[in-house]
Amino acid sequence: MQQLIECVPNFSEGNDLGIIKQITGEIESVDSVKLLNVDPGKATNRTVVTFVGPPEAVLSAAFKAIKKAGELIDMRNHRGEHPRMGATDVCPLIPIANISMEDTAAYAIRLARQVGEQLGIPAYLYEEAQTRKERRNLSVIRAGEYESFFDKIKLPEWVPDFGPAEFDAKRGATVIGARDFLVAYNVNLNTTSVRRANAIAFDVREAGRTIKSGGKIITIPGSLKHVKGIGWYIEEYGFAQVSMNLTNIRETPLHVTFDEVCKKAEARGIRVTGSELVGLIPLDAMLEAGRYFLKKQMRSAGVSENELIDVAVKTLGLNELAPFEPKSRIIEYLLENEAEKKLSRMSLEDFADETASESPAPGGGSISAYIGSLGASLAAMVANLSSHKRGWDSRWEEFSGWAEKGQYFKQQLLNLVDKDTHAFNAIMKANSLPKSTPIEQETRSKAISLAVKGAIEVPISVMKYSLASMKVIKAMTELGSPSSVSDAGVAALCAKAAVQGAFLNVRINASALEDLDYKSKVIAEGGKMELDAIDIASEIDRIVMAKIDKSD
Repeated sequence: MQQLIECVPNFSEGNDLGIIKQITGEIESVDSVKLLNVDPGKATNRTVVTFVGPPEAVLSAAFKAIKKAGELIDMRNHRGEHPRMGATDVCPLIPIANISMEDTAAYAIRLARQVGEQLGIPAYLYEEAQTRKERRNLSVIRAGEYESFFDKIKLPEWVPDFGPAEFDAKRGATVIGARDFLVAYNVNLNTTSVRRANAIAFDVREAGRTIKSGGKIITIPGSLKHVKGIGWYIEEYGFAQVSMNLTNIRETPLHVTFDEVCKKAEARGIRVTGSELVGLIPLDAMLEAGRYFLKKQMRSAGVSENELIDVAVKTLGLNELAPFEPKSRIIEYLLENEAEKKLSRMSLEDFADETASESPAPGGGSISAYIGSLGASLAAMVANLSSHKRGWDSRWEEFSGWAEKGQYFKQQLLNLVDKDTHAFNAIMKANSLPKSTPIEQETRSKAISLAVKGAIEVPISVMKYSLASMKVIKAMTELGSPSSVSDAGVAALCAKAAVQGAFLNVRINASALEDLDYKSKVIAEGGKMELDAIDIASEIDRIVMAKIDKSD
């Protein structure tokens, strides 16, 4: 699965749109990077830019933008309300999908080293990229701002992490680091009282509230870590909100924050009516919320991605103030390339028509993947039906777990429907390369070999996921609702067909390979999976027929 990092650089220019456009143009020039938001502020004379992409591409885009900002922005003439110390004042990297904070911090260190050494801009690390505790906080690093840094940078304790220990009058210095995704989140209250909204904010925010006790001022922390919050009244809406920044949604997720605000509001006689997300949110945060609220209802969480998001939106009340459109608010959806999911997004009729057309793709590989996804879908269906079966209430959690596994295999196999066709197209493209000279012939031969191996890896993955799904299918045959045992039987037939169909693709593609070691390896691997699938399918069939015969 693709790794994604978000980058949110802050540039010390908020008025000259021509300069801002040149900087963002550098970001947009990098393939695989998507510019999500550009937010210039005139009073602050500062622009916050948000873009997302794979780590290497994000690093390239960030470096190009920092370089361009240093060329175009002259800090000697900069005035603005926001604290700042450089043309690119701060540049945080945020892990979004399939990447750890540790790895993200390593990328931030790489970027800071590149900025310091190649551009000659003093670069400081902060947050998770900084190992020195006293220099982790951005406000501590930036204290004194641009005007004081000419002297500050010469102090032994403020030598930059990378780059010269001389302050650059034109470009200033920059702070680069790694931090968690920050979610701006407001919870709506059925009151107009700012004082009461503030009281709820103090109840939940990590900083809590300060009170006088015995002549001393003491702090009573709030109930939620990694949450900053205040209460305010929004005249446009006609009610008060608890406005929060969630700085670590892994440890304090959206749904936990919502429930806690509901609890504290109710204790004060106030009701939460809904909530509001400001900006973007990662997909996992919404899926986790959907699963959480379903499990609170003792219902199976093994439903589709769309259903999980719908449950989260309705329960959090995200539609109260304006329609919440997942396609424009969830980061991963904004990054999707529709062309990469052309087949899996088709209607059943269109998919059948496309398969039946004179085009060679989609072919047997894509069909095998799709059949496998149907088998996993049937297994998830049996699990979901069983979780709601009357008299089986105590077992809902067990079946929810099986349904979630079925949904996982379904999604992986659906993804492979399009990947198989892309792999076939890669072979066709390699075959079309010129072959007039010996060098061209060698290049073409290598490209074909690489493309063929890619076309083998996709059906191998289809075999692996389909075979793995048979564990769920077998469990549902044995444990699921007896009235759905035939559905489990059909699921097994689909999974077996997917394994065998994908193996045919492996074999025909491997037949053209000159790499005999690789060919032998994949044929042996595929052959074993095919035999395993046949054995498991036979066992499932015996169980299914025995249960059907018993019910006659």
